[in-house]
Amino acid sequence: MDCGKGTDFIYPLLADIYYPIVEQGGYGNIKRQWILDKTIACSFSAGGNVNKEEVKPNVNITIDNILIGRTKNDIRFSSRDAANAITNVIITNIRDANCNPVYLETSGPRAGKSTIFEIATQEPTLGAFGSVEYYKLVIRRSENQAADV
Repeated sequence: MDCGKGTDFIYPLLADIYYPIVEQGGYGNIKRQWILDKTIACSFSAGGNVNKEEVKPNVNITIDNILIGRTKNDIRFSSRDAANAITNVIITNIRDANCNPVYLETSGPRAGKSTIFEIATQEPTLGAFGSVEYYKLVIRRSENQAADV
């Protein structure tokens, strides 16, 4: 793994992007096999969690973890330029330039592994001359941390 390659002060992190191979079972159920497609340079930080509890104690204990960030390229398009819906893209293995994981699961099926994130929002940001400068992302921790990635 080549850490630090492609990072800079605006995009100090690296993240792995997965796309699915979607199959339909005999009873109509959807099966996804997640395939690593590329590693991107990015930047993420906590999204407004200053006065908010991350763990909400209720009947079902939920973890509300939202991150706001940016990437250079539109991650809905794979390395082969295949278009994907934002619901068919997951981000995981977010790490710094020294390959240290930034977001890590401490319990459950992915204990000791990187957290899986889903895309909540992706928006292009236009520069002064009307071209896309970067893509703003809002990602959330996936409720399904048992996905095989």
